[in-house]
Amino acid sequence: MLARPGRQSGAVASPAVSAVVAVAVGLVLAGCGSGGGTAAGSASSKATASPREASVSASASALPSFPPVADGASLKLTTNQGDITIAMDPKAPVTDASMAYLAGKGFFNGTNCHRLTTQGIFVLQCGDPKGNGTGGPGYEIPDENLPANGANNYPAGTVAMANSGPDTNGSQFFIVYKDTTLPPDYTVWGKVTSGMDVVDKVAAAGVQGGAMDGPPALPITIETATVS
Repeated sequence: MLARPGRQSGAVASPAVSAVVAVAVGLVLAGCGSGGGTAAGSASSKATASPREASVSASASALPSFPPVADGASLKLTTNQGDITIAMDPKAPVTDASMAYLAGKGFFNGTNCHRLTTQGIFVLQCGDPKGNGTGGPGYEIPDENLPANGANNYPAGTVAMANSGPDTNGSQFFIVYKDTTLPPDYTVWGKVTSGMDVVDKVAAAGVQGGAMDGPPALPITIETATVS
């Protein structure tokens, strides 16, 4: 789901959490290496244990120069299903700046939220220009603001980066629509402050073909993304 919202590695802090993650890992979609592999957005009858993204390329270009994002900034996603507003977390300044940079370039305009998971983890994954889990901006940014290890460490409303391994964040991100336990490997950069009803509506419609992991049955497209 997540390009590597999912990382498959990572230990949990307690036996109870371990049991939850063990079940999810048993249903996980295979991750991808730098040379390619299973696309995170591909449909599957199995749920993935984490939001992973397929690696975009074997090497990434140098980071662009990102203007900093002011504290209190928000990213507004105007979609065909309604607006979603995300309060950007100042504890993830590089990620915030990258997302604002991409939004300003129109990178997200016309992109689909390509992946929904409905078992084990509960996320809607977006931000891939290719729409299949393999796309990205051509550069990678480091992890930051990782949550603690533990139960429900990605609560509903959390917005975090999908990845294909440590420090491989690009443009793909996921919105958590139901409290979820994941390895603490995904940069948390925002929280939905309005529009969770939009995400919930998409989640309620399920995955195409009745699967637990794959394209949403109710298509959702980001028409524009703006920072204010």
